Amino acid sequence: MTRLQMLFCALGLAGLIAAPLGQGNYIVYTMTSWLVFSISAMGLNLTLGYAGQVSLAQAGFMGVGAYVTALMTLAGVPWIAAAFVSISTSFVLGLLLGYPALRVQHHFLAFVTLAFNTLLFLVLRNEEEITGGSFGLVGMPRPNVLGLATDSNLSFYYFALVCFVVAAGVMWWILRSPWGRAFKALRENPIRAESLGLKIRRQTLLAFAIGSAFGGFAGALQTPQVQFIEPHSFALIHSLKLLLMVVVGGSGFFFGPMLGAAVVILLPEVLRFTEGYYLIIYATLVILLMVYSPGGLIGAGHKIRDRLMPRTEARRDMEKGFQL
Repeated sequence: MTRLQMLFCALGLAGLIAAPLGQGNYIVYTMTSWLVFSISAMGLNLTLGYAGQVSLAQAGFMGVGAYVTALMTLAGVPWIAAAFVSISTSFVLGLLLGYPALRVQHHFLAFVTLAFNTLLFLVLRNEEEITGGSFGLVGMPRPNVLGLATDSNLSFYYFALVCFVVAAGVMWWILRSPWGRAFKALRENPIRAESLGLKIRRQTLLAFAIGSAFGGFAGALQTPQVQFIEPHSFALIHSLKLLLMVVVGGSGFFFGPMLGAAVVILLPEVLRFTEGYYLIIYATLVILLMVYSPGGLIGAGHKIRDRLMPRTEARRDMEKGFQL
């Protein structure tokens, strides 16, 4: 990590620490939702942006993590242990789903993951004795960490922020490990990657499973945040919302899911002063972004930088000429 990147991350973290201070409960709750969905979008970005596999099951894996955590914490198990089981369960389900699903590619894979998300929704809705059915589960306790309670929205925000930083650190390490380089090679040119000895199916399956585990971790956080979960919270529409986060922010960029989650979660709240028109404005802005910058917000930033850089270099050359 360069010094500039470290400075940028430090300033961003300082801003996240200071942002909720003096704000109302609703704003703090919304910011916490952004942190939770950013974690899930990170996992989908690994699957889509780096491994090049379209998945419409990310909300389903969030549901797995949420329900496993809810059932365990309601039974008296500490949240940390429940979260670990949720992450592990989502990882294993990602492997089980990915193995047959990765025999197909692109939009066919999207249909397979869509079917999984729909099947999970039906199971959560119909198994009332375990999941509570359409009535859901309620009353999940918020965790105590090192003797510190997270009952208030502000304290839980900082707890979610710590989890977000840990998840981002793990993702940063993965992307800069040999695994991450293999994922990028797989996305750019699968045939060349295979000719260099890379096992395509194993690497793609690993990316799918790791991305699923991030979704399970986000679900484990959503359970104590909301303290009420029901099947519709993890329906297909939420998988599409997560996909939108990755695409809008910038698929294949580390900070893309975070920016995309901010657009999808926070921007509608900012536009609420327009009353009934905020959804029209929000949809129009997203459409314009996708038309003029398919690479998302970060892709648009790179386009602007590329247009400005030649002018800057020309000016520097001219200044050097005057100095000579």
